Amino acid sequence: MIEKKTITSATDQTPAMESGESRFQRILLRTEFKPLKAVFDNLAISVAVMHAAIITTNSYQLFLGKLGYRVVVVPQIHENDCYSRLGPKGGIRAVLPIHDTATYSTMVTLVNYDSTLTTTANSIDFYDHQLADFKVQLMSRSGNAG
Repeated sequence: MIEKKTITSATDQTPAMESGESRFQRILLRTEFKPLKAVFDNLAISVAVMHAAIITTNSYQLFLGKLGYRVVVVPQIHENDCYSRLGPKGGIRAVLPIHDTATYSTMVTLVNYDSTLTTTANSIDFYDHQLADFKVQLMSRSGNAG
């Protein structure tokens, strides 16, 4: 009988061998977390620090607070007006819009150079749900699939 050998790469690690940071990154790459990943990518914080912060928090605002970011909630943000203020001179590091087709609305989050995020209450609610779902998958076996 011929024995087949399977070659596995570093990306094919089993969850038992996977570090917390690599699990964090793998789950964050899922399509459903694309908006959350965009925020994380623009925070300029290491994965290890974000991983430690998410374990000890239960809300988006508390999570950002543990990372040293303050959240400024405003009634509305006009997306197009923000692009002219991109860059250190204008104070905005990133404009992160989420287009909600169900409500025909756009939720905008601004990542600022002064370690603040400017956003709306609807965006906070959206990211609270994103972070909760992400944490569930990160901390449970449901993160092992896919």
